Amino acid sequence: MGARGGRVSADGPAGADTAAGSVARTRGIARLEAASRARAAGIAFTTADILATLLFALEGARLAAESGLDVFGVIVVGGASSVVGGILRDVLLGDVPPFAFRTPSRILVGLIGSLAAFTLVATGAPTPDELFGVLDALGLALFAVSGARKALDHGSNGWVVVILGTIAAVGGGMLRDLLLGHVPTVLTSSVYASAAAAGALTVFLASRARVTPVTGMALGFVVCATIRILALAFDWHLPVLVAR
Repeated sequence: MGARGGRVSADGPAGADTAAGSVARTRGIARLEAASRARAAGIAFTTADILATLLFALEGARLAAESGLDVFGVIVVGGASSVVGGILRDVLLGDVPPFAFRTPSRILVGLIGSLAAFTLVATGAPTPDELFGVLDALGLALFAVSGARKALDHGSNGWVVVILGTIAAVGGGMLRDLLLGHVPTVLTSSVYASAAAAGALTVFLASRARVTPVTGMALGFVVCATIRILALAFDWHLPVLVAR
């Protein structure tokens, strides 16, 4: 009886140690998985942000070159198109100085895209509006989801996520149009800012559904790009009071 009791008391601490070790391993695995998801989200954000910067630089610089601006003007318009949306996003989130000023990557990508577009126009290479409309839609979607993701990472609520995702997506294009003397596309074009808002909203809803950040960004990208490209293809417009 005493021996059996002694055995139980001896097994008790051993069992507790085993359970504690299992809990520690589980927590360690959970931490590794969380770190892996965070790394993947960081890579996805950086990739989306850089690609969007390149695409908006190409579109902005192409329009500037076709408007007759010299190479300096083309670089200014292309650069402004490519980085202003991200700068506005960062300033409104309190992430200052903005990331574009903390690393040369965004400005360098904008410069490369601007020079590439200037070269295309200067050499007489075809620059069809349909193709660049699609590229612009892809850039819009990339900026919308990266802006929404960054807002989520800063603990923003749903309204702020959608607003900042939309501002990041349309801010550069608005300045581009103003520099070229046009009414901003976001105020006149078929389903532009609303497509960006839909993509940002998708990122937010995906996060509430516990979807991984990378998957959420992918879903938001598909939603925004699809809406914008369909709007271009079928000439969708939001309601207006005066016929165009």
